[in-house]
Amino acid sequence: MRPKPKNPLFNEKSCGVVLFRVVDTAAAGKDARPDKPVREYLILHYPGGHFDFPKGHVENAESERQTVRREVEEETGIKDVKLYPNFHEPISYKYRREGKISNKQVVFFLGETKTKDVTISHEHKGFLWLKYEDALKKLTHDIAKNLLIKAEKYFQK
Repeated sequence: MRPKPKNPLFNEKSCGVVLFRVVDTAAAGKDARPDKPVREYLILHYPGGHFDFPKGHVENAESERQTVRREVEEETGIKDVKLYPNFHEPISYKYRREGKISNKQVVFFLGETKTKDVTISHEHKGFLWLKYEDALKKLTHDIAKNLLIKAEKYFQK
């Protein structure tokens, strides 16, 4: 009989969204150009101190898109989310939780909302709507920064 490993690996799957809203021309100020909409991205402040995008665990038999919509509504109160086709970015990483190593996969989508008002959940400390350059500076992890870069490139196609 083999000994039981001290830190067994377990798997988690979550889904998230790089969520943005288009800022009206008056609010965009000096950044406004008629040929290029100004986008602000929603960044959440997590209790651990980091800044990241909305995301959460897949529950029951939910599809990835259902998970994203539910999580955004639970975490921000935002209900109107348009998910863009052809933006499906899986990322994987490991972290320690309750003395165990978790192998986590998060599938990210790109989403748009017209809602500015956010009702933050108890799961977060705060939120920010930030233009691309500011969001890139504020995001804590390189994985999130790379997702934001890919989201901006999506619109340059």
